[in-house]
Amino acid sequence: MNKLDTVSCPLCSGACELHFVKSDGTSFYDCCDCRGIHLPARHWLSPSEEKVHYLTHNNDVYDPRYRSFVSPIVEAILSEQSPYAIGLDYGAGPGPVISKMLEEESFQTKLFDPFFHPDPSPLNDRYEYIICTEVIEHFQKPYKEFKRLTDLLKPQGTLYCMTELYHDGIDFAKWRYKNDPTHVFFYRSPTMDWIAHEFGFHPPEIDGRRIILRRK
Repeated sequence: MNKLDTVSCPLCSGACELHFVKSDGTSFYDCCDCRGIHLPARHWLSPSEEKVHYLTHNNDVYDPRYRSFVSPIVEAILSEQSPYAIGLDYGAGPGPVISKMLEEESFQTKLFDPFFHPDPSPLNDRYEYIICTEVIEHFQKPYKEFKRLTDLLKPQGTLYCMTELYHDGIDFAKWRYKNDPTHVFFYRSPTMDWIAHEFGFHPPEIDGRRIILRRK
């Protein structure tokens, strides 16, 4: 690792050191402070390329495998929230499966996605809960995004996230999660601790891919 090859973290502004370089020259940086790993902007897809890539995902809201994948988030919301509460599906994508599953249980959510549900009017409200399923790894400006999410939550509101956390037992070179070209920021458990402290949440509740942050 070249100690001189450092950049600023897009989450905490801490110093990052070169972590890994793929054979095609794609580089990743590891933050010494919040412990996040990020892909620098020179490797990002263009917005049009990004949208095309999202359309290659499984977006069928009735697909049983898709439903099973997001079920930990759905089950948490159904057990903790009231059907009278309004939630926001932030980064809902072309197939907002969680909102569909909640709707089937008479829960109400609004949708926002910069590509597929770009109407900004839901961002003018505040919510008891917000859903970010397989979204936060796409945040090019994670500090700005978590600040927005915090502001969109009512006091004691809940942020339900799903992402694959990195830990030192994972061989980064072989980690498939980094190979998605739209994944630009990766989190460790200490990264989620940093976010909780910075934005006024209780300590994160981490259960596999499911991460729950509750506002104080």
